[in-house]
Amino acid sequence: MQPILDARPATPRVRTRGGLRTLEFRPGMVQSEMSLADPDRLVLSYARAMMCFVLFQPRPAHIVMVGLGGGSLAKFCYRTLPHSRITVLELRADVIALREQFAIPPDDERFRIIHADATHYMPRLKGSADVLLVDGFDEAGLPPALGSTAFYADCRRALRPGGVLVANVFSYDPHYAAILRRLRQCFRQRVGSFHGIAGNNRLLFAVKAAPGVADPCAARAQRLLRRLVHRRGPFWGAAHRLLARWTVFRLRWLQGRG
Repeated sequence: MQPILDARPATPRVRTRGGLRTLEFRPGMVQSEMSLADPDRLVLSYARAMMCFVLFQPRPAHIVMVGLGGGSLAKFCYRTLPHSRITVLELRADVIALREQFAIPPDDERFRIIHADATHYMPRLKGSADVLLVDGFDEAGLPPALGSTAFYADCRRALRPGGVLVANVFSYDPHYAAILRRLRQCFRQRVGSFHGIAGNNRLLFAVKAAPGVADPCAARAQRLLRRLVHRRGPFWGAAHRLLARWTVFRLRWLQGRG
């Protein structure tokens, strides 16, 4: 996804080229990409990287997503994590209206898309989520409200102990340093990122741990942050990209076995 700074409102458009279908706000500004031959496949590297949340939370009961886009993550989680309930918060009705063109499943007892502003809705989710995926971009990039201290504080309250937030932020966003600082403050420094895993998309993983509470998921997440997430260098960049691909492959393989 490439942000374009322009004050004019942009209508989402669907483009089909060869075997790929994309959602774009402006020509060349790809928000989501789908393979027509395999609609559930995660085409974009950042989407595969976001799925690394299963390393922290292997069996989340409730996944909350901020931003629907073309629904790549929503339908992948729906297909490969059958034990999970999925709630998607999407601000734009015109994006939700495109769901059938991207093979997004209809709402049911496990899956629901809510037309809502995530900054207003998040406080209603207090203590109910195991995973939060924040990927709410528009034509100007990440909206300031989705990188604010108030929003991250609401996200932390929405998570259960041991829960994980994954925030997608462009590495060249001029506000990146401030966003990282706010996230670290809200999550008490329990924040890390996989190096070189998704190009210009920087995926920040934040873990909610309850002091004094022995929680297996929280302990696992803390070990992962210490031992893997903070590694740097060309070798680790390649290793982390391979890790994301392996994570996605394994989930699809387990789905096929089921």
